[in-house]
Amino acid sequence: MTTQVTTQVTTQGIRRVSLIGAPTDIGANDRGASMGPEALRVAGLQSALANRGLEIFDRGNLNGPRNPDLPRVDGYRHLAEVTEWNLKVHDAVFAELSANCMPVLLGGDHCLSIGSISAVARHCREKNKKLRVLWLDAHADFNISELSPTGNIHGMPVACLCGYGPAELTSIGGHTPAVRPSWIREIGIRSVDPGEKRFVHDHHLEVFDMRYIDEMGVRQTMQAALEGLDGDTHLHVSFDVDFLDPEIAPGVGTTVPGGPTYREAQLCMEMIADTGLMGSLDIMELNPAMDIHNKTAKVAVDLVESLFGKSTLVRRERSN
Repeated sequence: MTTQVTTQVTTQGIRRVSLIGAPTDIGANDRGASMGPEALRVAGLQSALANRGLEIFDRGNLNGPRNPDLPRVDGYRHLAEVTEWNLKVHDAVFAELSANCMPVLLGGDHCLSIGSISAVARHCREKNKKLRVLWLDAHADFNISELSPTGNIHGMPVACLCGYGPAELTSIGGHTPAVRPSWIREIGIRSVDPGEKRFVHDHHLEVFDMRYIDEMGVRQTMQAALEGLDGDTHLHVSFDVDFLDPEIAPGVGTTVPGGPTYREAQLCMEMIADTGLMGSLDIMELNPAMDIHNKTAKVAVDLVESLFGKSTLVRRERSN
């Protein structure tokens, strides 16, 4: 019989982790992602991370405007409310980074990553560190108002971060653009709006879609996505739960068939953990209203454990 042994991976040398709840579905079409932070807590996120030898601080939930559930105006739904939420997220995430704590943002819909990644980018500018963003998602989220069929801003965060969008959002963090497309690697993509496809292509966004994963395998995909990292790189992971195949993660508002399996997703997370460079994390779009007995939250917590170094056996360094 094999005894299961776990090991912990130091991430950026940080052993203090702060959980920040952002309970809103302000940027989404379907309601329910506002309940995501509590579902992750109920699924045992804090104790799971504490078992990795980390010191965990649950900062509670941010407070922001309610979802007015209105149609879009001038191309956007709820722009003022989305901006207010993202400013609060930016300030909370930046404060934790400044205190040498790793921020883990509990969403909430994916528009909130505008605030979190703007804060990370600001931190990296001040610390003279390089930034790499891994965007684990079924969607490219590179829409602009002229191309978006809905005006929902959870489909626009990557574009906003790259400087394409309303000034209220592109200027968060004090620098426009907050990031460059070359700093981003999108993984697991399988749903891109027609106009968005050309926009992605024209801006040379590096996308490892599901066809790439099917042809090349998860290991080679992640090696390519992680290529070029070094000790001066801050690695931010933005994990949209709809990255996963809906067979294992039904609790999202925008399910897209054909995503990574449980084992494929585990390998993604384990290879990220192996870098030891993750410095911040978003867990986004968990929608308990669409879930079955909190199944998706439990899967998400399990995968996040792997991001923080959980593995079956102690790993030995491999020679090439």
